[in-house]
Amino acid sequence: MELENPIEEARRYVANAEEIIKKANYDPELKSYTDSKYVKTAGNILWCGCLVALDAILQIREGKGRPSIAKYQEAAGKRDKKLLHFLNLGYDTLHLVMGYDGNKGKKVCDAGFDYADAIINRCALLYPKIGCA
Repeated sequence: MELENPIEEARRYVANAEEIIKKANYDPELKSYTDSKYVKTAGNILWCGCLVALDAILQIREGKGRPSIAKYQEAAGKRDKKLLHFLNLGYDTLHLVMGYDGNKGKKVCDAGFDYADAIINRCALLYPKIGCA
């Protein structure tokens, strides 16, 4: 069920990722998770949540195919420099390091959740201002 407010929908993705990362089995001695499958899943869910929020703000999903990260970066740079900053950090950490690489480091995963929150919170600030810029 998709919510009418894309920011709330994005936050729902974060809540889902929080449940998934618990299944990755944190090992305090290693300071990392033991199962990269769940790290990858959580990273991908977080990135998808960010895209929900970004799509609401940047409105670049026109035409065929999906927008590239370069399109998101270009649109974010025009819209808000802080959003661009968080987008770049989030893309690297969530999509690449967690989602593709499955990096199991606790600090990396914690940073991923922080970047997802930063992107979504920044989008929340900008969301009511669409068309007012």
